Amino acid sequence: MEPDDLRSAIYSRIDELPTLSLVVPRILRVVEDPGVNAASLAELISGDPALAAKMLKVANSTYYGFSRQVDTLRQAVPLLGLNMTRSLAVSIGVMSSLPAEDLRPYFSAQGLWKHSLGVALILEELGRGLPEAGSGEHRFVMGLVHDVGKIVLAHFFEDSFRAVLRSRTEEKRNKLHETEREVLGTDHCEVASMLLGRWRFPERIVGPIRAHHEPETPEGVEARDVALLRVANVLAQELRLGEEGNPDPNPLRPGDLELLELGPGAREELRRRGEGVRDEVDSFFAALHG
Repeated sequence: MEPDDLRSAIYSRIDELPTLSLVVPRILRVVEDPGVNAASLAELISGDPALAAKMLKVANSTYYGFSRQVDTLRQAVPLLGLNMTRSLAVSIGVMSSLPAEDLRPYFSAQGLWKHSLGVALILEELGRGLPEAGSGEHRFVMGLVHDVGKIVLAHFFEDSFRAVLRSRTEEKRNKLHETEREVLGTDHCEVASMLLGRWRFPERIVGPIRAHHEPETPEGVEARDVALLRVANVLAQELRLGEEGNPDPNPLRPGDLELLELGPGAREELRRRGEGVRDEVDSFFAALHG
């Protein structure tokens, strides 16, 4: 299949994926609303009984270690907090809606989700140190879904994506996204933006994902979020928080560090902060899949 034909096929086949719970885009819209509270968020999630049941199962896992059984979302949300409730709901909703593909020895869905959770948690950690007006609550979600395009490629275009992974791993010709563009005529960033657009994710999340392997940040996309996503992605790769198909970490870009006001000597501090989420990644993943 020619690259242009494959690209068109990706657009059409995305519609074959399960529909994301309608509750998730609504959570993404309301969680940063200063008027949202625990009761209203619990009511919103309860609109999807399957999602609500999984939320309660995770809330009662050993990861959280609550001293008593949590029986309702109205009990769970105040205990978890609004931010963690949002993170859990989106994580469960997205992971439940996508297939779990393994293209051994190059790629596994489990390895990708661990990497993605690592990026999400590092993004939150790095974002806390930034002086900014407004909320950065979208960054966890941005990290969690930044590589979902790889899941789509592995599921619908197994042979072509396996060829990309084999070329990148064994021949070390290019970076993974560059090999994708050469072989497929597109890359996982663009595929992710197709899927997330279908799922009605906000542009403040989709834009940085679409741009995070571009040489320049497109106009209208938050450059600092793109820089944060790149840095968190590299740290998760270097720390081996999961595996996402790249045998070698991408390099940190000096321009990203400059934009984030991080000096050349910040690398070890960044690694230390990234290392701090390692246990949390494993425990969070176990809770989601327990």
